[in-house]
Amino acid sequence: MLKAGIVGLPNVGKSTLFNAVVANAKATAANFPFCTIEPNVGVVAVPDDRLQVLADISSSAEIIPARVEFVDIAGLVKGASKGEGLGNQFLANIREVDAIVHVVRCFEDDDIIHVSGSIDPVRDIDVINLELALADLTQIERRIERVKKQARTSKEAQAEMELLQRFLPVLNEGGTARQVELTEDEELVIKSLGLLTRKPIIYATNVSDEDLATGNDWVEQVRPVAATENAQVIVVSAQVESELIELSEEEQQDFLEALGVEEGGLRSLIRATYALLGLQTYFTTGPKETRAWTIRTGMVAPQAAGVIHSDFEQKFIRAETVSYEDLVAAGDMGTAKANGKVRSEGKDYIVTEGDVMLFHTSR
Repeated sequence: MLKAGIVGLPNVGKSTLFNAVVANAKATAANFPFCTIEPNVGVVAVPDDRLQVLADISSSAEIIPARVEFVDIAGLVKGASKGEGLGNQFLANIREVDAIVHVVRCFEDDDIIHVSGSIDPVRDIDVINLELALADLTQIERRIERVKKQARTSKEAQAEMELLQRFLPVLNEGGTARQVELTEDEELVIKSLGLLTRKPIIYATNVSDEDLATGNDWVEQVRPVAATENAQVIVVSAQVESELIELSEEEQQDFLEALGVEEGGLRSLIRATYALLGLQTYFTTGPKETRAWTIRTGMVAPQAAGVIHSDFEQKFIRAETVSYEDLVAAGDMGTAKANGKVRSEGKDYIVTEGDVMLFHTSR
C-alpha cells in the first residue's frame, strides 16, 4: 500500500489531523515540540459515494473501499538536515513515503505555542522545504562523488553525472527537485536516491473553525507558493475534524452546515492524496461485495486484474467492462448488457476511472 507522510513544523496540528484522519489512531496531540517521535501509521478509507450506489444495484452484503496509508511524522525544525531536533531520523521517515502532506499553520491561538513565535505560513513552508532541499543536496553530492571515477570510462555514468548536476543550481537557489523536468528513463535513474523534494506534495492549510468555509489571508499566502510546484492547496481544520469524530452522522452534518460547509476538509484531503499518488479506482460488484480496487493510472486490464490476485494477470483472457455512469443509468447489469453498454476488453485495454469490471481467466 502506498504511503503519504504528514509533515510540518511542530505544533501546526499534524497529530491532531492524523488522529482525525484515522479516527481511532493513538498519536499524542500535545502542546510541545516532538510529542511524536516514532511515526504513527494508519490506513484510511478513500471516501467514494459511488460504492453505496453500486452496492444498492447489486444488493451487496459488504462494501470495501479503497485505502491510503498515512504516516504521522514528527515536527521538523530549522537545522533538521544537520541533525537538529532528531532531524536525521525524521528525514529518514519522510524518505520512506510516496507523497507528502505538508500541514501549514494558518490559525491564531495564544494557547498553542508556535516554535518561531508568530504565524507566517510562507516562512514555515520555506523552513521545511529548505531542510528537505539541503538533505537532497547532500544526497546528490555524495552520489556525484561515487560516480565521478566511473564517468571517466562509462557513458552511462557520464549521463548520470550530467543528470545529477541539473539538480544542483535549483536546490542551491532554494528550489525543489520537483521543479526539474525529467523523462521517465531519467526518473528511474534517480529513483534510488529517494529525493525528498521530488516527492509529490499537498499543502494542507490548517485553519480555525470560523475560517473553514472561506479560508483566510494566510491561506491565500500559501496558494502562490504551491502554484510554483503545481501543488494543490486543501483547506482543513484539524480541530473541527477532531470534534466531528465524536458526533453521529446527523450531528456531523448539522455541525458542518452551521460552519457553512458541505463537508469537512478531511474528505477532500484524503481524495486529493489518493489522486496525488497517481492512483485511480475500478470496481467489482456482486451480491457478496462491492469493492473499490486501487491501481496506478495507465494500467492495462491484466495488470488491474493482478491487483486482485497475481494469477488473474497471468491467466487473463478478457474483462467484461461497463462504466459506472452507464451501469447506474441502466439500473442493473442485465439492462446494461441489453443496451450494449457492457464491453469485452482485451489485454491492451487501459482501465479508466470508474470502470466496473468482471475478469475472465483461464483455469
